[in-house]
This record gives sequence, structure tokens and C-alpha cells, in this order.
Amino acid sequence: MKKTQAGMSLTGFLVGLAVVGFALYLGMKLIPMYQEYWSVKKALQGVARDDAVPADPVSVRQALAKYFDVGYVGSVKPENIKVERAGDASVISVDYEVRRPFIHNLDIVGKFSASEEKRTGAR
Repeated sequence: MKKTQAGMSLTGFLVGLAVVGFALYLGMKLIPMYQEYWSVKKALQGVARDDAVPADPVSVRQALAKYFDVGYVGSVKPENIKVERAGDASVISVDYEVRRPFIHNLDIVGKFSASEEKRTGAR
């Protein structure tokens, strides 16, 4: 009885390595975008819960700018922040887009949107 070895060929190994490398490269581009989005959501929640921050648009934008500095958020511009009155609350919303170069002339584009409600009265 003749025993033969079964396994992966060099070509199969290189193709598998290329697929894993591509997935890792894609992850290196996507993960920081989502980490920044989670920092934006955390900043919105922090401002919405902070009773020391008045609900007027100027104060909310200033407070968010401080949170963004601490959380290393650089993609959100002041024009991406909207503060609107809704009854006895203010709705703070952030809509922004992140564009990162991927391969040659291809970019990865992420569109993110988050909002929180800040109560102006007693809780």
C-alpha cells in the first residue's frame, strides 16, 4: 500500500495568503472609520446627558468640539452638526462622510449618521 501526502500546494498557499492579506488591508481601512463613529456616538451621548451643557446650539457645538478633541474625531466638521428644537428637548444630529484611499484610484466611503435627544427640562 502506497501512502501519498495530501496538503496544500505552494500555489494554493499563496492564493490563500493573498486573500487573507486583502482582508487584513480592508480591515485596516474600515476599523478606524468605525472607531471614529463610535467616538462620535459616545460624544453625543455625553453631551445629551450632561446637565451643565445648555441646550442652545452654540453651547452644544462647543461641548461636542471638546469631546471630539479628546476622542480624536477629525472627520466631523461644524457644518455636519445640527441642533433642532423638538418640544421640550433638543435633537442633536451628526451626519458626515469619511473617504479613505484604498487601492490606486479606488476609495472607501463611509456615510455615518447619529443623533441624540437632550432634554431641557427636569428629568
